[in-house]
Amino acid sequence: MPLHTPIRKLYGNKTSKNLLRLEEAQIKTIEDLLWIFPLRVQAAPKEKPFSEMRLGEFVKGSGKIVSLKKQLQWGRKGKGRVQLFQVSCVVQDLNNLHYMSLKWFNAYPNVIKRLEELSLVTFMGQVQEFQNSLQVMNPKIQEYTGEIEIESDEKLIEYPTINGVAGKFVKSFIDKIPTTEWENIQDELPSVILEKRKLSSLKNSFLILHGKFPEDNEQLREQAKQRLIYQEFYLEQLKLKARRQFQKTKPATVLPCTPAYKKEILQLFSYELTTDQLKAFDDILKDFNSAHPMMRMLQGDVGCGKTTVAILSALVVMANKKQVALMAPTESLAAQHYKTIQKIFDGLDFNVALLLGNTKAAEKKVIQKALREGKIQLIIGTHSLIQATVEFQDLQLAIIDEQHKFGVEQRLKLMAKGNNAHCLIMTATPIPRTLSLTQYGDLDFSVIKIMPNSGKKISTRIVDPSLMNKYLTFIKTRLSLGEQVYIVVPSIEESEVVDLANINKVLDEYQGLFPEYQCAALHGKMSSQEKESALNAFREGSIHILVATSVVEVGIDIANATIMSIYDPERFGLSSLHQLRGRVGRASKPGFCFLVYRSTPSLQSLERLKVIENNTDGFKIAEADLAFRGEGDLFGNDQSGLIVSRRMANLIQHQEILDQVCADISFLEETSYQPLQDKLELYKQDFLISSTV
Repeated sequence: MPLHTPIRKLYGNKTSKNLLRLEEAQIKTIEDLLWIFPLRVQAAPKEKPFSEMRLGEFVKGSGKIVSLKKQLQWGRKGKGRVQLFQVSCVVQDLNNLHYMSLKWFNAYPNVIKRLEELSLVTFMGQVQEFQNSLQVMNPKIQEYTGEIEIESDEKLIEYPTINGVAGKFVKSFIDKIPTTEWENIQDELPSVILEKRKLSSLKNSFLILHGKFPEDNEQLREQAKQRLIYQEFYLEQLKLKARRQFQKTKPATVLPCTPAYKKEILQLFSYELTTDQLKAFDDILKDFNSAHPMMRMLQGDVGCGKTTVAILSALVVMANKKQVALMAPTESLAAQHYKTIQKIFDGLDFNVALLLGNTKAAEKKVIQKALREGKIQLIIGTHSLIQATVEFQDLQLAIIDEQHKFGVEQRLKLMAKGNNAHCLIMTATPIPRTLSLTQYGDLDFSVIKIMPNSGKKISTRIVDPSLMNKYLTFIKTRLSLGEQVYIVVPSIEESEVVDLANINKVLDEYQGLFPEYQCAALHGKMSSQEKESALNAFREGSIHILVATSVVEVGIDIANATIMSIYDPERFGLSSLHQLRGRVGRASKPGFCFLVYRSTPSLQSLERLKVIENNTDGFKIAEADLAFRGEGDLFGNDQSGLIVSRRMANLIQHQEILDQVCADISFLEETSYQPLQDKLELYKQDFLISSTV
């Protein structure tokens, strides 16, 4: 009975509701069961007098039931209602006049029936406090027999509830795993690593954590946890490495770039590229010459010049008579890219087109026909590019801007429109090092850290209610100098649940405060034409204050806008706040960012926002955001396309173990360790099978 045996086999042909619920929770095999760990494993306590029981202890006691009260409650079971009770039972110690209260919430009638049958009871549970009195909540009970307690190795093992399956039933499933199967658990880690890191075996780690090992102490349990965390990172890193190697096995069109052509296209720009930009461009040129599809992420702060590198890459592809697609998350960003590229391409023999959701049907047909015939070399658009009606003659480069705004499925759909097309992914949200090793570990990275000389420093300040008058005076001063202001709020309409600033309220407020200046709104519920009209008016200077939602986070580049005010900043992630701040200070004028509270902030909120106030380094901010918010919230679900199956390992808490894993895998590769190569080949075969399904 190997570990991948379905848990149904433990029950023969029987099917229970608990079994079905576990399967719904993806607990389907014996191995899945092994990864459900107890909430508590401890030796059964010895019986003690009530007077010696202390808060938080897990205790065992016996006494006489002196009162029993029940209060009817109704609970739900399936589609119907079921009788449940709140039960309070007072027990007197058999040896003195001390009392202990036993309580059950949502108890079934059988609990009351059992208590009514008993006069003397033995109970076991955790001591808690309620209204300054000690009590034992939901204790286990049995009839007191008066027998002398015998020393035993019995352990109390309590499992969590899984998808409505109570812990005691989870335990019954695990107890049905044959002893021989525990003994036959095979190790996933090489013996050389187990010895080097002094790690326990996989078998012993599971036995320890499930309370089935002869020895039991906190140190052993911690070592077992560390060992399983190491294994999760190890297998994840191997899968990433295998997928990376698998990607390199695909053939791709070689796209050469002569030194002369490189020099020619660099001269198209009115500024000199930074050394980081040139390094990133060289990385891409090497990928174009490798005969395998490029999968590269280009990351760097807002305004560092990622788009310049992307345009250079597109020019190389087009010079080789191939096509390029640039997909942006918003229509405003796509339109801005189109205008920028048109200016740069002025006088060049390349045809560039813009395809948006609101492009007229007749124009769409013309663009789609030209794409199929290869008459358009570069197409810029949003999700409209992945529609089935969009076909290319020979797409060889897919550029994804602001990748975290897209799911991996959308990225793959665009790449699939070419034959093993190269892919360049851009992000202004710096990827923390730990995420680059995991979610994005199958990508090559180019990082632009050096900012162009034209970039001005942005000053950031937290504004609480006591500073509101000073803040408004400063706004008025900058407006009088001819500058413009973004006011960002986290919601469109007022919420009855949370007192969030909203578009209409703030718009009216600022129009009243600054009647001599023109204010306007910008949010996602506006039509494309309305959004474009508002942006154009702001760009041209006829609108002075733009009150918007986070739609301005990416793609809006208006040099005269120097102030970014963000209301209710605690509602945004740190990386989003950093992105929004990057909308100002982009030209010769300095930028100012204000994090505006309408009420006194909590200490935790202040701690988070101090990171933004005191840092302009996007990488430090991204690391802090990861620590505050957790890996699952930072970039959305599964943006890399790799299914993350970590159950114990945590990127924030266990970075040191991840570093050990990476170092150990590198060591095994350097020594040509054959079992490692065999494992990689197995994973590559899995990727080959899944890619052909």
